[in-house]
Amino acid sequence: MSIWDTLFRRTTGYDPHGEPGFRFGRYTDAYKTKANYLAWDEALAAFEDGQFIESCTAFMRYLLDEKEDNVQFQVEEEKLYFEVYQGSKRVTGFADTEQFRATAKIAKLDGQQVELLRRLTSLNYEMKYSRFAIDGENCLCIVFDSPINDASPHKLYHALKELALGADKQDDLLLEEFSDYLSPTEITHLEQQKPAHKALKLSFLDTHIQAVIDDLGTNQINPEENPGAVAYLLLDLVYRLDYLLIPEGHTMEALERMHRMYFSREGEQPVTYKNVRLLSELQTLQRRAPESFDEELYGGKSTFGITLPANHDRLTSLIDSELPNMDWYQDNGYQTVAAAIPGYIAGYALFNYAVPPPDKLLLELFYRVVEDDYFQRLGYNQQFLDQNGRPARRAIRAAIANVTDRFEDEYPRLRPAVSQLSFDNVVDFGRSYLRMMRELDLTKP
Repeated sequence: MSIWDTLFRRTTGYDPHGEPGFRFGRYTDAYKTKANYLAWDEALAAFEDGQFIESCTAFMRYLLDEKEDNVQFQVEEEKLYFEVYQGSKRVTGFADTEQFRATAKIAKLDGQQVELLRRLTSLNYEMKYSRFAIDGENCLCIVFDSPINDASPHKLYHALKELALGADKQDDLLLEEFSDYLSPTEITHLEQQKPAHKALKLSFLDTHIQAVIDDLGTNQINPEENPGAVAYLLLDLVYRLDYLLIPEGHTMEALERMHRMYFSREGEQPVTYKNVRLLSELQTLQRRAPESFDEELYGGKSTFGITLPANHDRLTSLIDSELPNMDWYQDNGYQTVAAAIPGYIAGYALFNYAVPPPDKLLLELFYRVVEDDYFQRLGYNQQFLDQNGRPARRAIRAAIANVTDRFEDEYPRLRPAVSQLSFDNVVDFGRSYLRMMRELDLTKP
């Protein structure tokens, strides 16, 4: 059951039974339960006492996310066997009295090519704990091993995270680039999306990129005089595509590369130059073959996240630094830019940070509102825009109230000032919504 099933059934009487329970955005392992933290403490204590199998077993309980069903393990005759899932990849391994070993198969080698081997050698130098290898079945793998008495929980976490994230990322990239020499392996656990949903996501990507191109093609926005306006439009789009489409492989790497490039401080380039590169990258995505994009759309279980844990103050600072810029653009007739700024703030926060759960749900609700048509076409019943394209007051307030109710024990001071929201149009709603979020009190008792 999705969070929105619970939310709307309780407050509005609306029963979204049968609605898709899609998960949007990047998985994060920052939201651990008390049981997870207890398992971590047990793993540390057992390691200090020299009980290494017990330590590794408790460590697996620490990684376990019951909602994801992402970790499986068992102990047989003083030997721990485990499976850890990360996106498209499955990490398998064991721990015994001598060593801890983990392996993730990337692809089947159908031949050897010098450029591929050079790439793997280069990638090996970038990894701290693991390495590429070829197993006895002629499969390209990433491997980590360690003497059991050196396999502390801290080391295991960082090593398995490097291995799992690397395997999940590199399989798609290497398979696309070296398709003549590699073929997929161990992908039976993946959940393939419906062709209609893939077509919808491809259409979303194409139309949204084209809409920004069209906006920039008008004489209203001069890229030389208003590079900040162009950047808001492009970065809002980058984060929106990442969060709502959840692509893997080439597209995910391209979106990450755009973000890194824009905020890189090495050999600092002017914003106008960065904007040109961003637009070029987006146009390249738009021109890719549809079947290549289709292959990047699938569902899987995850164990490790790449977003950094952040408290509400981090989101508050982001809102304070960016939201006031809306006023000038709106006052001077740049409506699309003004609308992009709240989207940029929400997207930047969700792309970079594991914000507190209430913040995450409320930021996703913002996307539910501004991309209402997309969610309707995905199969969601609840409408957040009325027939005139204005934010739906009753549905939005009900959703916010239910987020508050859900976290009333953990965040008893969470009382969003919904009376301050503007429902006149999407632009004014975005400003008032983020102002409301800025004032949230997420202190715990």
